[in-house]
Amino acid sequence: MIRPCFLVVDREYSGSISTRKLVIETAKFNVLTAYSSAEAIETLARYPRVDGVVIDAGLKDMPCAELVAELRKITPELKIVSICPVGSPNCDGADEELESFDPKKLLGVLQKFVPQATKAIEKREEDLASGKG
Repeated sequence: MIRPCFLVVDREYSGSISTRKLVIETAKFNVLTAYSSAEAIETLARYPRVDGVVIDAGLKDMPCAELVAELRKITPELKIVSICPVGSPNCDGADEELESFDPKKLLGVLQKFVPQATKAIEKREEDLASGKG
């Protein structure tokens, strides 16, 4: 089984790992991380077959809508989720927008992007739990 892979574009905090990254990895998805819009564009250019992107719309180096447009130049069919806190500008062009970082909501959106892989992962987890794996 090839597990889905998502690019997480998150603000860099000294000495911390992105909570978003940890939540996504807990769901048995693979994660690439970029800490700026420019790094996200470079990373997607290098790994264009990711299954989706999660963008922290609070990044200061480029408006979220502009980042979405640049990412779609590389991979036009790319699925994109933006995290836009209440009161912040919307992220035009994103497939999904979440107002806050709610792990269950984020995972629900990502699982919707890759339904067959999600089912395969869930089946694998059931098999392992029942001793079949």
